[in-house]
Amino acid sequence: MRRIIGIDLSGPAGAQRTSVAVFRSKGEYLELEALVAGADDAEILRWVPDSAVVGLDAPLSYSSAGGSRASDVSLREALRGGLHPGSVMAPSAPRMVYLTLRGVAVSRLIETERPGVDLVEVHPTAALVLRGAPVDSVRAIKRDAGARQAVLDWLETVGLRGMGELPDQSDHSVAACAAALAAWKWHRGEAVWVYKAEPPLHPYDFAC
Repeated sequence: MRRIIGIDLSGPAGAQRTSVAVFRSKGEYLELEALVAGADDAEILRWVPDSAVVGLDAPLSYSSAGGSRASDVSLREALRGGLHPGSVMAPSAPRMVYLTLRGVAVSRLIETERPGVDLVEVHPTAALVLRGAPVDSVRAIKRDAGARQAVLDWLETVGLRGMGELPDQSDHSVAACAAALAAWKWHRGEAVWVYKAEPPLHPYDFAC
């Protein structure tokens, strides 16, 4: 059974805010196997087997001209009316640049040390909204425990098992589960939005 792993990444100085959700694929659903809250790069690698599908919630490339990538612009357009445009930030924006640095580093670490992994950049909140999760709950996910519970309940309805036993229910851990959902659907060819890789500058698909 293949592992499907969602990673909600934080910047290099904030590993305590990184969550890793590990699921087993069981055909038409995913079963939660482990959730790791507060993972540094070495811990992330320990939880990624060589045959996994990994969804990373962080920019895995940047625009050499600065500002937004074409993929960021496309996702903002897809989300019009669902999330605020600022929900999809440019990788080089002041609030994003350290996350981008870690995203690029972690993706290359996984690619080098686990060459059998299928890796995709994901945006968990966008994946939730585009797949029909309750928008008000998604918007409140960072500040409201009730909103996080509503999202976990919704994730159960779309094939993620074990959400009721999630050992850590921070917004980072809920986002890691949503990242796993996006990666699983992408791997099955069921992404609701995808911007294809453009190697070598943008080596990974970006999908929801």
